[in-house]
Amino acid sequence: MGYESPAPPAADLRSIDDRDKPSRTDTLTAQLCDLIGGPVGDHAVIGRVRFWTPVRVMMAFAVLFLAFSWFGKAGCIQQRPVDGVMGLDWNNGRQYIAMCYSDTVPLYGAEHLNEGAFPYKKQWVEAGGDGKPQVRYMEYPVLSGLYQYAAMGIAKAWKLSPLPGHKALEVVIYFDVVAVGLALAWLVTIWATALSAGRRVWDAALVALSPLVLVHAFTNFDALATAFAAGGLLAWARRRPVLAGMLLGLGGAAKLYPLLLLGPIVILCMRAERLDQDETAWGGIRPLRAAGGAVAAAAITWLAVNAPIAALYPKGWWEFFRLNTERHADPDSIYNVITSFTGWKGFDGALTPQQTPAILNQVSLLLFVAACAGIAWIGLTAARRPRLAQLAFLVVAAFLLTNKVWSPQYSLWLVPLAVLALPQRRILLAWMTIDALVWVPRMFYYLGEDHKGLPEQWFTSAVVLRDLAVIALCVLVIRQIYRPGADPVRRDGVDDPGGGILSHAPDPQQPWLPTLLRPRQPAPTP
Repeated sequence: MGYESPAPPAADLRSIDDRDKPSRTDTLTAQLCDLIGGPVGDHAVIGRVRFWTPVRVMMAFAVLFLAFSWFGKAGCIQQRPVDGVMGLDWNNGRQYIAMCYSDTVPLYGAEHLNEGAFPYKKQWVEAGGDGKPQVRYMEYPVLSGLYQYAAMGIAKAWKLSPLPGHKALEVVIYFDVVAVGLALAWLVTIWATALSAGRRVWDAALVALSPLVLVHAFTNFDALATAFAAGGLLAWARRRPVLAGMLLGLGGAAKLYPLLLLGPIVILCMRAERLDQDETAWGGIRPLRAAGGAVAAAAITWLAVNAPIAALYPKGWWEFFRLNTERHADPDSIYNVITSFTGWKGFDGALTPQQTPAILNQVSLLLFVAACAGIAWIGLTAARRPRLAQLAFLVVAAFLLTNKVWSPQYSLWLVPLAVLALPQRRILLAWMTIDALVWVPRMFYYLGEDHKGLPEQWFTSAVVLRDLAVIALCVLVIRQIYRPGADPVRRDGVDDPGGGILSHAPDPQQPWLPTLLRPRQPAPTP
């Protein structure tokens, strides 16, 4: 008996045969696929689906995970009467016991946004750590501060409207408005990462399904910066260096870390530059000229955003930099971990809350500079030019490991870079799970032992595990840089999907660099 197709076959039967198929190339995905019928068939036509494209599937899962993340924070926007007035239910450390804490909620009052004040202009006086009064301003970079101001304006307008939910506390409406914007920013991060991954588009699924999204999507405002950073890398991959610089400059105006991505771009372009070759080898633009365009665009964009605020409210604009200079080692920095287990007093000795840890600042900076120098040396001397995502991940990881502050949501910075640099799903999922679980001892450490919380060493032990996991990822990335044959991204003749003008461009063995910085000859094949 013959069978007829329910509809005529499509006229175009082309298949994207070079797309990576995780159900056949990744052990974890292959096992999970057994739940839905097994791996994709040998003769399946890839890339012909009309609606449920890989990016849209990932977006759907991301919306689900972001909803779960919102529910995880929702416990901290519950309302109850407090002294006869409706307020938030943060009684008896509920924000820590329920593990729903989010900076966005207390900052609404702490930054005086509830007064409708413009950030950086508004000043207030509060007691410093030594009990003396201190003038304070908005403590966030300009773009993050303006985002909070815009969300506040929407929340106040919603409160005065007849729209559903307008009877809720203003801070609750504010949190929800902020959450919507951050969710959209994370969706942009996923979209840009998926397009930057080239034929391995499914690698971005781990950005959508990361355990860190469940815990930290709405802990702070960092999703804004990840969106600009991922967009900047995508623009570079699409051979638009000026747009890449503009997006990274905007990201730097939200959180400074996207500006760090310019370093790997410059290093890789330095390595590719050859003075005796014309521009046609790189698609019409020389590498160093492209890198210079990206750096200049980033600087101009950053200045365009910051200059008006700095000119009008210099003290308010400087507050972010002042606080980061005067800030002591955070509980989850490697410096505090050492103090926690050894009783070490730190590089500066015992300091009062108002004293600046000058030596710690210098040591942290020098360690980061040394790490960047090592990463630059790797990028210049490896036998084959590294991929941009590999060096970008190493730089951001080095910044977090050497910095005196590693706020929990900073780990989101690494997620899109990690899936591009090291697309090993089991390994990445293990790291993300460890990092996400650090939230549990953190919350109960903040609760305090006098309220049946955990001792500090429980928390700092978890921080050690997280740091070791990140260091292990760095080691694996460096290993694949020196053994490009083990890099799954570079199979089947692929060079660097995110390399832009550098992908498949000449990789000269004798560029215009000192001998110590020249690429090493590849080892002969046995």
